[in-house]
This record gives sequence, C-alpha cells and structure tokens, in this order.
Amino acid sequence: MKTVLITGGAARIGAFIARALAADGWKVCVHYRTSSGPADALAAEIGGVAIKANLRVPGDLAGLIESARQALGSPIHALINNASTFDPDTVEDFTNGTFDHHMDVNLRAPLTLSRDFAAQAPGQGCIINIVDQRVLRPDPSFFTYSIAKAGLYWATQTMAQAFAPDVRVNAVGPGPTLRNHTQSVDEFEREKRLTLLGNGSPPDQIVNAVRYFLGATSVTGQMIAVDGGQHLTFDDTTTEWGPDHE
Repeated sequence: MKTVLITGGAARIGAFIARALAADGWKVCVHYRTSSGPADALAAEIGGVAIKANLRVPGDLAGLIESARQALGSPIHALINNASTFDPDTVEDFTNGTFDHHMDVNLRAPLTLSRDFAAQAPGQGCIINIVDQRVLRPDPSFFTYSIAKAGLYWATQTMAQAFAPDVRVNAVGPGPTLRNHTQSVDEFEREKRLTLLGNGSPPDQIVNAVRYFLGATSVTGQMIAVDGGQHLTFDDTTTEWGPDHE
C-alpha cells in the first residue's frame, strides 16, 4: 500500500485530499497543529493516522517525516505540502512578525519536509506543493504571503532538478476554492464569478490535479493553476478578498 503525508490535512482542502486518496487506496497520515479532534476523526474515518506538529517549532519540524514514517509503518511514498497560513500586509506595513510567520510555515517548513522526505523516499517518490495562483498574478495586499508562496513555486522547479530521477516535484495553484474567514458568502461568490470561467476552483478540481500529479510519472517541475483562469484576469477586484484556499 502506498503512503502519503498531508500537512494541514485535518480540514479544508487537506481533508478533501485525504478522503480522496484514502478512497484510491492510499494510507494517509494527516498532519495537524491544533485540530486534534478533526484530525483524529478523519484518520479514523479513512483508516489513516494523525500526527501533531507545529511547523514553526524546529524540533517538531525536524521530526515530522520520521514520526509519520513510523506511524504509517513504512517509508512515505508521497508528500503533499498543504499547510499554509496568511495575514494581509503590504510593502508599506509588513512587520517582522508577519514576514517570519509566512516564511516559516509557507516556505521553510515545506522545504525542510521535502528534503527529509526525499532522503527516505523508496524510489519514484512524489512531492506536491499547494501554492497559489498569485505566484503568477502578484497581489500587493498579501505581500509577505505572496513572497513565501512565490519562493515555494520556484523551489518546486529547483527541487525537481535536485531530486530527479527518484522524486518528482510539482505544484498546484488554487484560486477561489473555499470561503476564508475574511469573506462573506456574497464576497466569495463574487470572486468566483469574476474568474474567466466563472466558477473558481471547487475542491474536487484541486483533488483531480493532485491525482494527476501522483500518477503522471513523466511530469516534474510543473505547476497547474486550478483557479478558473483567475491568474489571467486583469480586474483587481478578483483578488481583493485575499487567499481563500487554506
């Protein structure tokens, strides 16, 4: 049985991915930071395991791959770097706190986990980074968040070069997928309507992209923007409400 670690897998997009991959026959390790109840319930539902780790704590981060490997009972075949955090800031008002928070969770953690994953991968491993369509369409309202995600986007290509041929590395860039805590229902529906296709990126479409990369053994270093074409729009109001896929 193939095994997968999904960071931030207890809720939202991570939970959709976890359920889908379990249905496909994967044994899933659900990582969480504080959502112990949802994580344990999801793991029980899908026959997986749950692991707690704070990605900003060096000891937790350094031990996560090994803890997941032991919990799964075998080497890990796939890593999905899904955990993410965001706070709005701009180049004029960002702080050391927002900068460090975004870099720690959205860039340093996935890079560290990817390195540790590749070292134990049993051959033909796969890393999928959940980034953001904003890496193709910068948003000044989420300055340090966007910088961190852009770093992960470019690292996807660099890691694909470094880890080949044993580990493939790809990325998915969601658009409007799930309403975030800053949005009203009307605001979220409006953002979806303003994408080129008028429908945003429903969770099942993110899952489809993840499934594609897991099976596409000739593909590495690529990103698919699953965003209803949002990265091609030219109306600033399409992104004014901030990231909504975490």
